[in-house]
Amino acid sequence: MTDTGERKAAMDCPAPDGHRPGEGLDARLVVARGAFRLDIALTAAPGEVVALLGPNGAGKTTALRALAGLVPLADGHLRLDGAELDRTPPESRPVGVVFQDYLLFPHLTALDNVAFGPRCRGAGKAEARARAAVWLDRMGLAAHAGTKPRRLSGGQAQRVALARALATGPRLLLLDEPLAALDARTRLEVRARLRRHLAEFEAVAVLVTHDPLDAMVLADRLVVVEDGAVVQEGAPADIARRPRTDYIAQLVGLNLYRGRAEGHTVRLDAGPGITTTEELSGPVFVAFPPSAVTLYDEPPARSSARNLWQCEVAGLESHGDQIRVDLTGELPLAADLTTVAAAELGLHPGARVWAAVKATQTHAYPA
Repeated sequence: MTDTGERKAAMDCPAPDGHRPGEGLDARLVVARGAFRLDIALTAAPGEVVALLGPNGAGKTTALRALAGLVPLADGHLRLDGAELDRTPPESRPVGVVFQDYLLFPHLTALDNVAFGPRCRGAGKAEARARAAVWLDRMGLAAHAGTKPRRLSGGQAQRVALARALATGPRLLLLDEPLAALDARTRLEVRARLRRHLAEFEAVAVLVTHDPLDAMVLADRLVVVEDGAVVQEGAPADIARRPRTDYIAQLVGLNLYRGRAEGHTVRLDAGPGITTTEELSGPVFVAFPPSAVTLYDEPPARSSARNLWQCEVAGLESHGDQIRVDLTGELPLAADLTTVAAAELGLHPGARVWAAVKATQTHAYPA
């Protein structure tokens, strides 16, 4: 079966016997593909939205395909509402999938695209179309029931794909980068709509995304995967506040360091010490946002900052309405300045500056 054929088979599947709604997802996904090995545990309660985050090649999409039955498990288990799905073929799993490219049938109207799933489950044509009409109405697309995919906007196509996945009554909804194909303006609107629909979904939803904002807005819990393993999981706010890898720190926009705490001082594994307000002992992480960094062209005479390092500008780039300054030297870090402040300092690659951070703007926590 081709990749497209496999994915279409996964979209519309009758529920296997033995399911006990209310138990949710309990999985350990072990997949071996050449030199790459995925080994992650994944659980979710009914009504919970879990986002898989990670850099390219981390194993997020492999995990999603394993849940859909498109990639076989080398080991582990996959239970949904108490039923074993390890050896259940894709078309027999109670799983709905929304792929990044949506995979709408170009020759069918929006109504018939959505009705396709119920029809494959044995519903009559009239019943399937009636169910599809209800879902299109829920998605705010009743007026586009007779429209074919080529005449739909990106946001409308995404909602048709979501309606098609939900019309089959799945116990597990899988979303593979569902907003990636949208432009920035459409993405904002569709993200808000998708959040509302997911909040109403009573079963388990698993979302794969590269976008931290999508994950923070849509998910109840984040699972961060790197090199085929889970490196951190928890509520979005907890992960944003206490990142544990460089990838997560960059994702949420923090400078992150690891060292050993001795009271209010953290001696870094590589670099100087950082003074913090927390009093800790032993291995710790310490983090602070780029906005907490103040730059000076000479050592400040009147600064209350307890942390001061001599640095060199390695690069500058626009970052929203500010300038992100990449610094090397005593302590490699990123700083955010207004364009006016950057101009007044005359910043350019190679410029020498002093970087100051107040202890109250750092956050230290056990490693």
